[in-house]
Amino acid sequence: MSPAHFGAVVLCGGKSSRMGRSKALLPFGSETMLQRTIRTVREATAGPIVVVAAAAQELPPLPADVAVVVDARSDRGPLEGMAAGLRHLAPASDVAFVTSCDVPLLTADFIRFVHDHLGPDDDAAAPYADAFLHPLSATYRIATVLPEVELLLAADRLRATGIFERIRTRSLDETTLRAVDPTLASLHNINRPDAYHDALRAAGFTP
Repeated sequence: MSPAHFGAVVLCGGKSSRMGRSKALLPFGSETMLQRTIRTVREATAGPIVVVAAAAQELPPLPADVAVVVDARSDRGPLEGMAAGLRHLAPASDVAFVTSCDVPLLTADFIRFVHDHLGPDDDAAAPYADAFLHPLSATYRIATVLPEVELLLAADRLRATGIFERIRTRSLDETTLRAVDPTLASLHNINRPDAYHDALRAAGFTP
């Protein structure tokens, strides 16, 4: 598969209610968390990148070649955003890594590692850690996964992990993942102020 056919979806349309302010706009070093995630994704993928935002959401400046789309229906969680992003990528990409803007310790090596474990008969490759598969740190084969996501949405089944009940998924266990990310920091999503400050310290931005 050509690297150019490997794109990415970055979700940032959540309400950030537990954080108290937009996670997409949170500063992380000289960037915002959304800008940092996009830069990390770009290091790992040669294909297009699409950001999925809420309608009228304020975003930081983004590279000109990063597309921004909005959910077809609001307030329906990450599965709705995943569908919007995969639809946008479908004409140009075969495979997409799906992530969110609140994983500032995500690394390009981790993204490539997950992608490289997607076998020819797999619809997805996903980390299995903390006793569940992570839908927003996974690589998906768009042609087979997007129709299943749309069926879940049509049935109002909005739990993102529900997609793994319908597709062939290569599960990557913690031991496998620690080969590329010893602390599994790439899976640490930031939902609360204390987690945000911990991530800043882990990245070396605060003492």
